Amino acid sequence: MSTPRLRTERLVLRAFSADDAPTVQRLAGDREVASTTLTIPHPYEGGMAEAWIEGHASNWAERTALILAVTTETDGLVGAVGLHLKLEHLRAELGYWIGVPFWNRGYATEAAEAVMRFGFDELGLNRIQAGHFARNPASGRVMEKLGMTLEAVRREHVLKDDELEDLVLYAVLESDRHHG
Repeated sequence: MSTPRLRTERLVLRAFSADDAPTVQRLAGDREVASTTLTIPHPYEGGMAEAWIEGHASNWAERTALILAVTTETDGLVGAVGLHLKLEHLRAELGYWIGVPFWNRGYATEAAEAVMRFGFDELGLNRIQAGHFARNPASGRVMEKLGMTLEAVRREHVLKDDELEDLVLYAVLESDRHHG
């Protein structure tokens, strides 16, 4: 099954291609983006984007992750959204990043809503969870807009750039979608 292509009112979510690598390196490599995610390194060196993109097809084929490029008609690639799947437990972890020039336009929420709908409706998920660093409340607002419930704050749970970070955890259950 090829990588799904999802459409929203303003966005097309599609598989990344090798041609996206320079834009990924530029957008994800921005210190402001990298510093708010656990998995994006800084500096984001040459070859990292290519290697990341190359893994996506096999991740989807193995049903371990679905990673999609967030694109607009006018700007092209603006970010990424994905589900890290644990299908044996009917759950996934939602992740996303949007390039700094495209912040505060609602793209993260719109892209995440589409991916979550796919996860529940097409993959049969029961639970989608997400986390953000406590110092990044904007990401928490996205999670709240997605109908997620605050479940926990794990104090000094992860190390990012030699700093211990509190991780704020949210989740939504399939049953929450119909009783909210």
